[in-house]
Amino acid sequence: MSNSADQARPGRLRWVSAVLAALGVLDSAYLTWVKLANTRAFCSGVGDCDAVNSSVYSEVRGVPIALLGLGVYLLILGLLALERRLPILAEFGPLAVFGLALTGTLYSAYLTYVELFVLYAVCPYCVVSALLITGILVLAVARLLHGSRAASSAG
Repeated sequence: MSNSADQARPGRLRWVSAVLAALGVLDSAYLTWVKLANTRAFCSGVGDCDAVNSSVYSEVRGVPIALLGLGVYLLILGLLALERRLPILAEFGPLAVFGLALTGTLYSAYLTYVELFVLYAVCPYCVVSALLITGILVLAVARLLHGSRAASSAG
């Protein structure tokens, strides 16, 4: 790969990560609204959003899981947006995004298990969120690998 392509790749990975995080913000904001407004989710006959969103697993100490997800997606989006502006985030931002995405992916895996094997109900919005955070994790790993390759070739 040429030098200009090598330099453009981290920018593309960051941009795609930001798009996934923005979609995660929309998804989790909707689920947060559904939970807090105590209204039915629009699932159009696919899955059982209400069973999942009203279960004991939909909150941690009274805080909706969707609100926690919203916070994580906003934090990831903020880190990605500020990486090019703050030197400390230029250095540690990709690792922070990786840590948040790894934690989110592991928690999403647990929640997916709960949906499938405890509640016997699936929320399509939750599945979308799990796929988005997993996609962000894959991109974060690619960004870290690209950064380590760039550092080793520069040294």
